[in-house]
Amino acid sequence: MQSDSIALVLALLACVLALVGVALAGIAWRDARAVRRRRAASDALPADVDVLRDEVQALRQDSAETFRHMSAVRYDAFGDMGGHMSWSLALLDDGGNGIVITSIHGRSDSRTYVKNIADWTCDQQLSPEETEAVEHAKAARG
Repeated sequence: MQSDSIALVLALLACVLALVGVALAGIAWRDARAVRRRRAASDALPADVDVLRDEVQALRQDSAETFRHMSAVRYDAFGDMGGHMSWSLALLDDGGNGIVITSIHGRSDSRTYVKNIADWTCDQQLSPEETEAVEHAKAARG
């Protein structure tokens, strides 16, 4: 009788160990499946990252040629007039290429001038206010 109870205890212990083994195998299978899913997702990632890198590079090139550096200087062109109604506006890209627009306000009329800027310089002589607008735009690119 005693040998029957020992056999029964051993049989129950074997069943418990078998159930623990099945549970551990299920957990291992689930973890392995999760790892496979992560690997599959990471394998797809480089292609997406490369496409995004190309798009960012194209945007950087496009934005380098847009007017991103701007500065306006207001002033009194004539000593007998106040209100800072005259102004110079620099519109430049990353390379210092663009234009300076100047509007001179007088008592009876206003005149507007545009000068081309290339590499932060101009072939024509710039007024002190136009030079100041270009320099401020250049400093703003920092």
